[in-house]
Amino acid sequence: MSKKKKSVVKPGQKLIAQNKQARRLFDLSEFMEAGLVLQGCEVKSLRIGRVNFKDGYVRFSNGEAWLVGVHISPYENTGVLAQPDPERPRKLLLHSREITAFQAKAEQKGLSVVPTKMYFSAGRVKVQIALGKGKNVRSKRDDLKARDIARDTARQLAAYK
Repeated sequence: MSKKKKSVVKPGQKLIAQNKQARRLFDLSEFMEAGLVLQGCEVKSLRIGRVNFKDGYVRFSNGEAWLVGVHISPYENTGVLAQPDPERPRKLLLHSREITAFQAKAEQKGLSVVPTKMYFSAGRVKVQIALGKGKNVRSKRDDLKARDIARDTARQLAAYK
C-alpha cells in the first residue's frame, strides 16, 4: 500500500507552483506569507499554473518589498496591448514592520530573501518568502550523500520485512 504524501499547503489553499531550486541552493530559515499586486490577466495565467521562479528574489527599496525575476507567462486570450511585461517587478503586500525586520536580517547576516511557493488562499494570490543562506558546493554534495544513504537504508529495511 502506498503512503499518502504530506500536504504542501493548508486546507483551503490551492498550490500554483513551488520553487524547488530554492531548497537546493539555499538553507532556508524564516518563512513569511505575502500578498502580491497583480493585473487580472496575470491572475488568469496563474490559475493555469504558468509561473517560473527561476531567478526570483525579493528586493527592498523605499520601505517596500518587490518580487523580482519571477516570470508569469502572458495569458493567451488577452489583447497584445493589455499584456504586462512577464518579468516586471511586482510589489509584495507586507506590513512595514515585517519589511523592516526581513530587510535588517538580510543586510546584517548576508542572507537572501527568496520566494519558495505561490498559492491561492481564499481567492487571493499569496507568495511564501523565506530567508536563505546560500549553500556552497560541499554542502550540496553532503545533502546528496545524506539523501542517498537514507534511500539505501529504507530499501534495506523494506527488504527485511
